[in-house]
Order: sequence, then C-alpha cells, then structure tokens
Amino acid sequence: MFLVSIASMGLIQSAEAAGAIEGEFVLGEVLDESVGWFIVVGLGMVFAGIISAEIKIEEKYLGNMQSSEGFNTAGRIIKTGLTAAAIVSAWTWAATLLQSSTVAYLYGVSGPFWYAAGASIQVLLFGILAIELKRKAPNAHTFLEIIRARFGAGTHKVFLGFALTCNMIVTGMLLLGGAAVVNGLTGMDISLAAFLIPVGVMIYTLVGGLKATFVADYMHTVIIFIVILTFVAMVFFISPITGGVEGMYNKLVEAASLNPVISPTFAEGGAVEGDPSTYGNAMGAYLTMASAGGLIFGVINIVGNFGTVFVDQAYWQRAIAAQPSSTVKGFLLGGMCWFAIPFTLATTMGLTAVAIDVELSPEQVQLGLVVPAAASVLMGEIGAIMVLVMLFMAVTSAGSAELIAVSSLITYDVYRTYKNPNATGKQLLKVSRGVIVAFGLGMGALAVVLLGMGLSLGFVYLAMGILIGSAVIPIALTIIWNRTTRAGAVAGALIGVCLSLTTWTSVAASEADGVIDIASLGGAFPMLYGNVVAILSSGLICIVISLAQNKKYDWKQLDQHMSLVTDDMEQHEITATEVAKREQDEEQLKKAFKFSVRGGGLLTLIVIIFWPMPLYFSGYVFDFGFYGLWVGIAIAWVSAAAAIIIFMPIVEARKGFAEVFSGKKHASATK
Repeated sequence: MFLVSIASMGLIQSAEAAGAIEGEFVLGEVLDESVGWFIVVGLGMVFAGIISAEIKIEEKYLGNMQSSEGFNTAGRIIKTGLTAAAIVSAWTWAATLLQSSTVAYLYGVSGPFWYAAGASIQVLLFGILAIELKRKAPNAHTFLEIIRARFGAGTHKVFLGFALTCNMIVTGMLLLGGAAVVNGLTGMDISLAAFLIPVGVMIYTLVGGLKATFVADYMHTVIIFIVILTFVAMVFFISPITGGVEGMYNKLVEAASLNPVISPTFAEGGAVEGDPSTYGNAMGAYLTMASAGGLIFGVINIVGNFGTVFVDQAYWQRAIAAQPSSTVKGFLLGGMCWFAIPFTLATTMGLTAVAIDVELSPEQVQLGLVVPAAASVLMGEIGAIMVLVMLFMAVTSAGSAELIAVSSLITYDVYRTYKNPNATGKQLLKVSRGVIVAFGLGMGALAVVLLGMGLSLGFVYLAMGILIGSAVIPIALTIIWNRTTRAGAVAGALIGVCLSLTTWTSVAASEADGVIDIASLGGAFPMLYGNVVAILSSGLICIVISLAQNKKYDWKQLDQHMSLVTDDMEQHEITATEVAKREQDEEQLKKAFKFSVRGGGLLTLIVIIFWPMPLYFSGYVFDFGFYGLWVGIAIAWVSAAAAIIIFMPIVEARKGFAEVFSGKKHASATK
C-alpha cells in the first residue's frame, strides 16, 4: 500500500503532463544512469548483506552449520511454504515479467494466458517426478546421479551436456532481459550491466548455498508480488490515464479497430485493410482467446518450458531439499501461485501498453521493453524504478538458483564422479564455492556473447525447446518407467535434437528463399515445428527402442549407487530409527504420488483444455462484462497467491523465529 500511495500521489500531481506524453517512450532517457548503478550494484550488495546475515543468525541460534550436504541440499528439510516460494521464484525469470507482456502486446489477452498456462503445467507435472525421486533415490544430490546409476558413465555424460546447456540458456535469458531493461531505462552500458547483476547473487550464494537461495527466493518473490499489486491498483483503480476497467476496455476495443491483430503469416506485410483473412485474432480484437499467434506461442511455450523444468537441476534441487511430506504440496501450490504472476502482470501492463498506444519498434518489443515502456508512460520515473526493482528481484533470485544448480552438477557429477570419488565433505564444499565464483563471473560473459550474436530475449526463449526439449521424455522415463533402456534414452535425446535442428533450419530456409539467419530462424512457424519435433520425436524413439529391447530395471538397485557425504568428523549410519522413518516416508510418498498424478493431471487439463479451448473455437470476443470478469479473476488470483507466498513460510517458521528471539545460542555454536 505504501508503494500504491506514493505512486498515486505522483500520478495525480502530474496527470496532465503524463497525458501529454502518452505513447512516448524514448530508450535510455527515462531514468538517470546513476539509478541503474544503484539498483544493479547497491541493491545487490544490500540483499547480499541481509541474506548473508540471516544465514549466520541461523548458524548461531538454530545450529544450522554449513556442510557440503547442507550447502547443496539445504538439509532436505524445507517445508511447504518455502518450497512453494522457491518454485515461484526460480520460475520467475526476466522472461516471466517481460516476454509475457510482449505476447500480450502482440496477441492480446490470449498471450498472458498462454504464457501462464504453458509454463505452469510443467511445474504441476514435475511434482510427479519429484515424488519418484524421493521414493527411489532419497540420497540423490542431482538427477544426473540417477541416470548414471541406471545407465552408466556414457549416458551420464550425454545428459550432463543437456543439463549444462539448459543452465546456460536460462542464465543467458535472465541476463539478456535484465541488462536490456537496465540499459533501456537508464542508459547504463548493457554489457556492463550483464556483468554486474550476478555479483550480489554470487556473494550470498557463496555464504549460504541452497538455503541462501531459498531465503532470497522468499524475499524477492514478496517484492515482486507487491510491485504487481501496485501496478494492478494503478491501472484498474487509480490512474486517470487508463480510466479503470471500463476505460481499459474501451481503449482496447478502439485499439483493435485502429491496429487489428494480424496473422503470423502476414506479420511482415501487415494486415490488409478491410480484409479479415489477414487477421490473426477473431475480428482483429485484443480481447479474445481466438488468436492464431497466441495459440502458436502457447504450443512453443509448453514444449520449451518442459525442457527448462525437467532438464534444469534447479528444480530437481528443490525437490531434493523439500521434506517428503511437503514435496507435492509445495510444487502444486508453487505452480498455481506462479500462474498469477505472468497472467496478471501481462494482462495489466502488456495490455496497458496497447491501450495507451505506447509506440515501440520491433527490436524494442523483442528485447522485452513492453513493461518498462508502459510503466514509464503511465507512472513516470516511479513506474520505471518499480520495474527495475521487480526485474532485479527476478533475475537475481532465479540467477542464484542457476548458480547453485551448476555448482551441484560440477561438484557431484564431474568432480566427485570422475576426478575424486572419495572426496570429503570439506573438499566438495570448496569445489562448490569455486564453481559459484567461476560461473558467477562467466554469466556476464555469456550474456555479452549472446548480445554480440544479435540474439534477443524473445529469440532465445522461443528456441530453448529446440535445443533441450529432446531430453525431456528420456529423463522423465528414466525416473518413472522401469523398461527405459540406455539405448532408448540416448537415441531419443540425440536423434531428437538432430531432427529438431534440421526441422527448424529447413522450415526457416523454405520461408526465406533459402536464407538461414537470425530473422528467418526467429519466425513463428520454424520455431513451432522445431519445438514440436524435439519433444515428440525423442519420446517416440525412446519408447520404441526401449520396448524392442524388453528389459526391466529393479528400482531397489538405484539408491545403492548413491551415498550422503559427511565431513571427516562425522559418520553416516542408517539406524533403526532412520529405517522406521524411511518406511513411514515411503507410505507418505505413495499417497503423495497418487495425489500428484490426480492433482497435477486435473489442473493441467483445466488450464490447457477446459478453460481456453471453448473460448478459442467459439471465436468469442469479450464484451465489457466478460472482460471485467477476466480482470477480476486475475486480481483475485494474484492477491491469493501473494497472501500464500508471503504468510505461509512465516507461519511454518514460527518456532525458528521464537528460538532466535529468545537470544539463546545453539549448543553447536558455542563449541
């Protein structure tokens, strides 16, 4: 409410001035460059200090001393609320805030919906794999350890390549989006911004490991929700520029008559005046789910995001860190709460950019500048600063997740596996921290390379499924199907990526008279076909070869290949009490597995089939009443999600707070 009050005061005082500049957005001239430096460097150091201090307080009063296990798994004791907050944060990339509003700007209300639906079902369904990991490999540190235990070193190296590629893509997108917005709003050098953004993240991840990322996840997600709620209040209840829900509706109807949404087929030539056949949406309207471009994006989004969940160690790490009883609830709750972020933000700010006629070049749109442009025109400097803060929160928290994910892969799947199998906990902790420093510094270099290649956030986002989507089904089947074979998994992944790349380039060449470049590869149909071929061909190949070999794997063998790593002074023994606890956990996990299949499956059908498809095939264009209902759903959803994410972790951690406030040091801290 504090942010709402400040923003509304600033807006009311300058309503006439804001109206006078409606539609204008000058790149790099909204904020002074010093603001960029303050947020990128100053805010990064502030959060690094706060989170590092919190970790030290836990060590002093709660006895959570740092070890290699704790550094990479957070002790495997994270509860439901913090698990959900961590899922929301890890899945809230720069693209979540920027690309969702880009597709709203391009396709209308269908864009935010398909972004949210197309990227939430993966988290919902991933809960099934998370439970299977808990049941079959409770000592695992990474999902690649499971692949190595089943199929050996050769297959392990293949999927290690896919996993690291995934981390590179996600990290690249985080910094491409973050650096582009910092540059666009403040004029700060884009390469310099890309290098400096990860510094604060690197510091607190070094200090606290995975637990620090959970703490950062919570703090950053709270701020993101507060900013989104402020934008919602401004657009639909306060701003004289938008005119509330009714004003937005009238402006969006007028926008469709002046600039109807065009079909991807006619994207370059534009719509032919008076010819509805060139329209991409029903009647060229922004207020309809009947959108060809929106649906194409939805399919690409679904396929691509299966890759960046199922192949990203960051999500497996959250499954490993969660308590058995919290795993499914945390993933389902996190997935549904996350849905509200792109759905509500893009329905609010992406469509505001259309309604108030913010003019952006195609290059600015692809860089993800719709939200900062809309916020700047709507609220001036305050809006621009809020976008920068929100984006910085998203980039740094997700960046921390990627840092610790890469650290775990290199530590356990390279160093411990191939270089030093008998490494002690202290040695592994040292390697983990070394990787964090190296990758933290390398993240900026990666973003600069991508910028030098002329790649934007939008391009990388749409292409990610082509590059890593072929690993999704082989990885999933390795965890849940005892008939998956080594040959099936490897052939599916490798042949699948070859087929997807061939399809992508071939379709691009056919649409551009044989020319293969960034422009032709970025077309809607080359991206669509490449993504679909990646996931479907790999799954078919993996299943057919595995069935032909007709082998069955005994799951009891799996966890025998994995062991916890303790410091030199400790010995890990499975006591009678621990055996009994595992049996109890097994019963919980069986129930949780059934719940995850039913819950995740039902929610997936709702958001992919039952909700959007009747609206798509009917060609319905929203009237004012339905638009009001749509906005009401978005506001209610984001409000409920914010309440859950903000308050549930606090309630669950009340005992820890009580111990800290008691001022009594933990016994381990006094030794």
